[in-house]
Amino acid sequence: MSKYETLSEQLMEQISRNLQQGITALPTEAQLSQQYRVSRQTVRAALSLLRKKGLIESRQGSGSYATGLSPDASKNLIPILIASSQEYIYPHLLADIRSALTEKGYQLQVCPTDNDTSKERQILLSLLNTPPRGLIVEGSKSALPTPNADLYDKLKAGGSHLLFLHNRYSALSEEVCIKDDNYYGGYLLASHLAELGHTSIAGIFKIDDQQGPERYLGAASCLRDLGLEFADSHVGWFQSSEINALEKRQDTRFLAAFIKEQLPGCSAVICYNDEIAYWLMKELSYTHIQIPRDVSVVCFDNSYLSELSKIRITTMTHRPHEIGNCVADTMVRLLQGIPAVSQEIPWELVRRESDGPARP
Repeated sequence: MSKYETLSEQLMEQISRNLQQGITALPTEAQLSQQYRVSRQTVRAALSLLRKKGLIESRQGSGSYATGLSPDASKNLIPILIASSQEYIYPHLLADIRSALTEKGYQLQVCPTDNDTSKERQILLSLLNTPPRGLIVEGSKSALPTPNADLYDKLKAGGSHLLFLHNRYSALSEEVCIKDDNYYGGYLLASHLAELGHTSIAGIFKIDDQQGPERYLGAASCLRDLGLEFADSHVGWFQSSEINALEKRQDTRFLAAFIKEQLPGCSAVICYNDEIAYWLMKELSYTHIQIPRDVSVVCFDNSYLSELSKIRITTMTHRPHEIGNCVADTMVRLLQGIPAVSQEIPWELVRRESDGPARP
């Protein structure tokens, strides 16, 4: 083995140690030459080899920095535990994360949990055999205490960096999380409806994922601040099992019950997401309630369903690719040993035809 190849292996070990301490910058060529007692030419050749392997990058006028990649390609595979790989918002989100990680030399391994804590546990147990360097997690039934905190602790002890997406378990509240600013989104939707003159507003939210209570709290807080009431009698809650029945069998009984029990007396409704709004509007059409003349409907996510609906739906959105790129960039920072912080991505309102002024 040549001198520069030997040096490159020594530098890989040094980089690995440095990353564990959050150090990404390599010493200068002169410092490396003195430290390893080799010529500057040997140092340059070793650094060139590391660049070809994608392990370091050069920054003009600044020096060489570790990319966070491992020489072992199998360790550059980042699993993501997510509720679904196919339905609703997930295909575009996963494509964005995969594309951004691929640019950095990493690969994404999708592990659907079906929002089921027992399936999540099975996946985590399989990962414990060879803990990944990084793990992206959308928690299952995140509004509830998780029985899987013990496995996350074991993965962390094995060297895995955790990054939560959309939600974060209360038992792991110190972990970095990239999520929607759901409180602000709920506040903004309620404020929008109030500006249209609606004073009696209903809401329907998911109860076993963190996003639902957060969106509810934002809406309720806005109406409280405006001196309006978000009465419990006008708020409906549903569980993951009811969403599964809706998607698999088009079982809309919980929506029909909401229309009968919570909606009467209200001129507008805030829906947990586009999917709920889409199917609720179908149910409303069967009862001859007209949108937006009789009831205004608003929601979250700005998916294809908000455009597919016969009456296009007013909804909340993010800038294109914003969450996916943020997740990938944060994961790379963690792998590089660079401090990363949780972020809440702000919502923006997309006004369409499903809402209008309150009728006198």
